[in-house]
Amino acid sequence: MAAQTRVAVIYYSATGITYQLAKAVCEAAGDTGAEVRLRKVRELAPDEAIRANAGWHAHRLQTQDVPEAEPDDLTWADVVILGSPTRYGLVAAQLKQFIDTTGPLWTRGALADKVYSAFTSTATLHGGQETTLTSLFSVFYHWGGIVVTPGYTDPSQFVAGNPYGASHTSNNAEVAPDSTALGAAALTARRAVRIGAALKQGLAG
Repeated sequence: MAAQTRVAVIYYSATGITYQLAKAVCEAAGDTGAEVRLRKVRELAPDEAIRANAGWHAHRLQTQDVPEAEPDDLTWADVVILGSPTRYGLVAAQLKQFIDTTGPLWTRGALADKVYSAFTSTATLHGGQETTLTSLFSVFYHWGGIVVTPGYTDPSQFVAGNPYGASHTSNNAEVAPDSTALGAAALTARRAVRIGAALKQGLAG
């Protein structure tokens, strides 16, 4: 059943923390047998700002071959998982700009009846992880989607501690995602694919 499930993982990452979570999501989704697309959203920051930050510049070069997200990636997918670092408790402008291009798809109902989930990272503890995730959920509600979260469906979640989605505190990009954060990302993906596959099968029937 999961073999026919198509998953789009669309993210923004400046210095690579959210990208590492995105890769864990993709790997777990692929392990279920799903077809997976990894897509980054278009960068909006000026080149001089990126070059002035060594980590940002290095990550941009590292991921230059990752395709940029297009609206077609949303219509193609049965399951959409979005990832963004927190910006003042909200999603990054780069991901928000991509979301703002989806009006024509939303108008014709092309984004409804899909499974959606999300992941995030923050520089500091309590830096807006939950509000960033729930702000993305508000988008999904407008689209008519079905939101699937990791909840506390696995003992590991009592360690990770975030039932809304996978998240990580990076200490300003100094701390890479650990096994707890990567495990939460994988759990998020597996649950989204499982429910997405069941939904697709049910709608087809």
